[in-house]
Amino acid sequence: MPRLTTVASALIYLFVVLAVAAVIYLLASLVFGRGEQLAPLPPGSTPTRLPPADVEGSDVRALRFQQVLRGYKASEVDWALERLAGELDELHGRIAVLERQLDAADEQLQEARAGRPDEPED
Repeated sequence: MPRLTTVASALIYLFVVLAVAAVIYLLASLVFGRGEQLAPLPPGSTPTRLPPADVEGSDVRALRFQQVLRGYKASEVDWALERLAGELDELHGRIAVLERQLDAADEQLQEARAGRPDEPED
């Protein structure tokens, strides 16, 4: 009978070890995946949507990413998007000011040329 208890305790020990290993394997495969690689995206395509040109701050603010188990931390992505949106808005504002100044300078130049008689050409 002592031999039977030794065999039974060895089998129980083996069963517990296998059960723990199976649980660890399942948790690891859920968290880290099975190691497969995703197929590459076709050239020129993106999983997110942005306008093809003239990206505005509101476009960046409206940009959303898929949420996945192993994805980015949402608060950090939101912070980065908000900062980029602010930068885009500021740059577009500066461009608008410079374009207005350029238009005003062009009008002044046209007025100055109109007030002066044409100079003879050589």
